[in-house]
Amino acid sequence: MNSKRTVLVTGCSDGGIGAELAKEYHSRGLRVFASSRRLETMKEIAALGIETISLDVTSIDSIRMARDAISSQTGGNLDILVNNAGQVLEGAAVDLEISASRALFEINVIAPMAMVQEFFPILMAGTNACIVNIGSGSGLLPIPLQSSYNASKAAFHSWSDTLRVELKPFDISVVTVVTNTVKSNIRKPVHFPDNSLYKPMEAIYNVVHDNIDRDAEPTDKYARMVVTQTTKSKPRGWLWGGHLSTLLWVMLTFFPRRVPEKIVLDMYKFNEFSTQVRKDRAKERA
Repeated sequence: MNSKRTVLVTGCSDGGIGAELAKEYHSRGLRVFASSRRLETMKEIAALGIETISLDVTSIDSIRMARDAISSQTGGNLDILVNNAGQVLEGAAVDLEISASRALFEINVIAPMAMVQEFFPILMAGTNACIVNIGSGSGLLPIPLQSSYNASKAAFHSWSDTLRVELKPFDISVVTVVTNTVKSNIRKPVHFPDNSLYKPMEAIYNVVHDNIDRDAEPTDKYARMVVTQTTKSKPRGWLWGGHLSTLLWVMLTFFPRRVPEKIVLDMYKFNEFSTQVRKDRAKERA
């Protein structure tokens, strides 16, 4: 049986954070199982000799098949589980379809819960077992026009913190990675409904995120930090990664909540938008 430490990374489509994490773990000598819903989305990492498996994290049958396949190849153990798979949902809170928000929570929150439940037995058999939950700075900030995504990540962080406490008796570490801005393929330009009251914000929102994407931290740099920290025998419970992640930590740790809220309002020009909305409503009443 292969004596290498083993790691499963979810959401490994080429060009994303998961793929880069898989490559970095692989380069450190770990046996990596990279997963995605479709094998054809992982051609680049498969060419590097990384083992790829089909896994739909929203399907309990798919999760169990992946668990059994990995268990059979590793002698019944897994050392590191990286819950990276996720999606973004953008739009005003009053516009978003509830079904879309429910589906978002299914993949961003419920899916990792299911993954941990099903992989827990073979994680207990691992060496210095660790669960790595890829969170987001959005779960700590009131980023406008992505309320459901922010809420899903906040819930993910809270669950991860509780999991850390519950799994301590079994010597399984749980690491929450607060990811600020990292180059990824997760985001696409957003288009608000034509009848949305927030339609005037569409261009501003996209410009802000284009600027964020331009300044984002290279994915390989982020992956090196995460892998370095999560392969330690006793990793820290919280990691901060991505562009300006240290500044984000300082702001959220030492400043009152109104400070990040003001920064967000200024960044997205919501004060100007608020002024225009008030003027328009005043005209309608006149």
